[in-house]
Amino acid sequence: MHLSRRDFTRLSALGLASQLAPQLTHNLSAQSGDRKIGYCIIGLGRIADHFMRGIQETGNSKVVALVSGHREKAEMIAAKYGVPKSSIYNYENMDQMRDNHTIDAVYVALPNSMHAEYTIRSAKAGKHVLCEKPMAVSVPEAQSMIDACKAANVKLMIGYRCHYETTNLRAIQLLRSGAIGQIQSIQSAFGFNCGAGEWRLDKPLAGGGPLMDVGIYCLNATRYLTGEEPASITAYAHTDSSDPRFKTVEENIVWITKFPSGVVASCNTTYGAPMDGYFRVYGSKGWLKVDTAFSYEGLRLTAEYHDQDKHTVKLDESNPEKDPTQFAKEADHFSDCVLHNKSPQSPGEEGLRDMQYIREIYKSAGIIMA
Repeated sequence: MHLSRRDFTRLSALGLASQLAPQLTHNLSAQSGDRKIGYCIIGLGRIADHFMRGIQETGNSKVVALVSGHREKAEMIAAKYGVPKSSIYNYENMDQMRDNHTIDAVYVALPNSMHAEYTIRSAKAGKHVLCEKPMAVSVPEAQSMIDACKAANVKLMIGYRCHYETTNLRAIQLLRSGAIGQIQSIQSAFGFNCGAGEWRLDKPLAGGGPLMDVGIYCLNATRYLTGEEPASITAYAHTDSSDPRFKTVEENIVWITKFPSGVVASCNTTYGAPMDGYFRVYGSKGWLKVDTAFSYEGLRLTAEYHDQDKHTVKLDESNPEKDPTQFAKEADHFSDCVLHNKSPQSPGEEGLRDMQYIREIYKSAGIIMA
């Protein structure tokens, strides 16, 4: 893979340049020696399971503590990962982890509306924070998380795992190289048929509907694919008022983003239908598409474009990586930042920008944000 200085500079602005370096792997044990960053996992739901299994694939990270409201469940997980019972906390006493020196960092895997509180409490306990996305449920909350981590002199990273994923990075490299020419437009979608009773359908917990859950992948992708920030956003939403699932959150939302270069992106997200996540980029010399672009495995990149000799180039590249490798790369990167005092590639400021754009999307669609 060959990058010009200009390409590298643009990727650096996205926080992605180091991820494209050939010598970088998702196992940094050779750099960090025997030192492993100890993680306290806050919230033991489905995504926490992916993350903890991912940690086991790294050479610089380990699970050392848990926070849960269900002691019996926590003890079962603790036994699996070798966590002592004395390092199991509940939501009331978790501030005591300040005295647990095996804990270097926390992973916040709670419902969206709880991200801010537990990030801030963790920072005050002196622990670095890797928080799942969306970062929070409002712009002021996101800013308060950044401020708290800066005040405590701890690092804050948001769990944008696609920033570290091989196929997404390959797509970015092709776009930066000019393979498909000048980007003209982008299409992206991600959604699913959400089952009744999910916490995601409860606005006080989720902060919003599919936009706050899976739609944020499309929003963030249009930013890292273009390397630009939106100049304007127009959005439309629709909800079936007869469907009891959608009493507090939107069912469908579509938004159109115009970027300073003139690129127009159209995105769609829903809780009302299966919609495999993808993005497609059209350029003056061809096109590029990634299917299941935001899933844990099974990503596939296809492209067709004309090279400098006017020859047609066709690509069809499937990513063989299996779950939980994406989470391993994410944990590995954050641990490396802690070990070597580096800034994360997806810091709190990245999450804050998405929260600001989500606010604009909701405002345009006539939806009141949490």
